[in-house]
Amino acid sequence: MPIVLITGGSGLVGKALTNYLLKRNHTVIIMSRSVKNSFLQLKENAVNYAGWDTDAQSMDIAALKEADYIINLAGAGVADKRWTRARKKEIQFSRVSSGQLITKSLKEIPNKVKAVINASAIGWYGADPGIPNDKPFVETDKADTQFLGETCKLWEESVEGITALNIPLIKLRIGIVLSNEGGALKEFKKPLQFGMAAILGNGNQMISWIHIGDLCRMIEYAMLHEKTEGVYNAVAPKPVNNKTLTVELAKRIKRKFYISAYVPAFVLKVVLGEMSIEVLKSTTVSCKKIQDAGFTFLYPSIDAALDDLCSR
Repeated sequence: MPIVLITGGSGLVGKALTNYLLKRNHTVIIMSRSVKNSFLQLKENAVNYAGWDTDAQSMDIAALKEADYIINLAGAGVADKRWTRARKKEIQFSRVSSGQLITKSLKEIPNKVKAVINASAIGWYGADPGIPNDKPFVETDKADTQFLGETCKLWEESVEGITALNIPLIKLRIGIVLSNEGGALKEFKKPLQFGMAAILGNGNQMISWIHIGDLCRMIEYAMLHEKTEGVYNAVAPKPVNNKTLTVELAKRIKRKFYISAYVPAFVLKVVLGEMSIEVLKSTTVSCKKIQDAGFTFLYPSIDAALDDLCSR
């Protein structure tokens, strides 16, 4: 079975993807800054680890030579900390340096890599021109000029050199990932501990989301299908507004025993600072291109996604 090299394997998506690929009988190599020894092949179906250092722009040569596919998920968490100037620099550098290292290594080290899947995000797009947005954002739309738009643009540009090597490059602009293991859903659940469904701002802002299971399936699909190349939006077919997601989640967790409460925009701005722009931003994104490429969703609607996640 194919050998898949994953960067960013310790993150929310990386962990879920590793477990998914192992169940599908792939061999997985996780690149880690904490691994200093040379790549060591472990027993069948076990996770393998190899070292890399994006600051020094070096990676384990043996691991790269073994890999059939590379999935680059590396990058500091966008919502983990308040956006200070230093944190914003770290968010950008962590993504750009990883992309540059992969591109550099593929140029310099003999390899048999069949495709590279590089994560990006729907932060590429700006705010909807109106709500509802009758023309969802598509892959050919230009990058937004705000911080996340600029970050995604630099992120994607860092791996562009791979195409000159005749290695297929797939860039997935990932939406809000729904998972029980962390991320946005965990934050939506926190107020429900106190019986409160916290609707952010006016609640009308559209959220383009994707179930973690569908995201893992999409990454594998893009990896294994030779005709899948270029940029694709990794979002579900049916985006929902913040109020709908919050209330539907509350119904499944608390049934009728909850109170809906609006969190004013000015409060979010005080608490989150510049990051509040993204929390309050409405972004409606189309997944038509990946569907036209043959991918089908197991969880196309928020009801299907929450029914699955809340049943576990």
